[in-house]
Amino acid sequence: MSGTARHGMGRGVLRPDAAAAVLEVRQHPPAPELAPLVEFYWNPRWDLRGRPDHEQKVLAYPNVHLVLEPPEPRVYGVQRGVFSRVLRGRGQVLGVKFRPGAFRPFTDGPVAVLADRTVPAATLFGPGVVALSTAVLELDDLAKMAALADAFLLGRVPRAAADPKVAQVAELVERITASPQLFRVDQLARELELSVRQLQRLFADYVGASPKWVLRRARLHEAAARADEGAGIDWARLASDLGYADQAHLTRDFTAAVGAPPGRYASG
Repeated sequence: MSGTARHGMGRGVLRPDAAAAVLEVRQHPPAPELAPLVEFYWNPRWDLRGRPDHEQKVLAYPNVHLVLEPPEPRVYGVQRGVFSRVLRGRGQVLGVKFRPGAFRPFTDGPVAVLADRTVPAATLFGPGVVALSTAVLELDDLAKMAALADAFLLGRVPRAAADPKVAQVAELVERITASPQLFRVDQLARELELSVRQLQRLFADYVGASPKWVLRRARLHEAAARADEGAGIDWARLASDLGYADQAHLTRDFTAAVGAPPGRYASG
């Protein structure tokens, strides 16, 4: 595991120590009735007045987010590359992290159409989400912010709860992300007694990213977490542990995703 307790940032946040120096991220659970759909609310806050802008990069998880932010709330599909955001001045947002697969009931088609995209939240949730965003961002009390978001989303639970595949997909993705030693799509399909094509369609429809991408991202999260611990890592052994053919394969994968080889990233 990475040094999450040291820097207070979750996995996927690149350069977490630097992020913690400029950014506070609070979390709050949803109402119990929403727990099957929403993992948690997240509330990053920053005050960079008189300080340089900060670019924060994130290796995202296979989740869709509703983000209450100025100038308008937006829905973020699964970001398959490195997600980057420049923070300046003073501000905050409130994000709703939907469980993998749990955003499907809120759309009229496969979640894959949102991959690598952001869309105005009003197109999916109606104009009321704009008023919600304004009201939430005027608050400082996270519990009150979460309560407003709860009330807004609870009116949409019945439709979402009617789809049994939501829980199935969430459990499946959680299993993958918790087990970076699970390497191959065909292996996963066999364990689920599905064909590879069936598994691919399920992920396109509900997750918004392919099973191959989800498996790869779980391995990269583990590699980045190790790299954030600092230098002195046995990369060849880690490559083997994560199912890569060799260290060069890990290096290529990591560099393509993060923008720097793992050794250079680890050395800061």
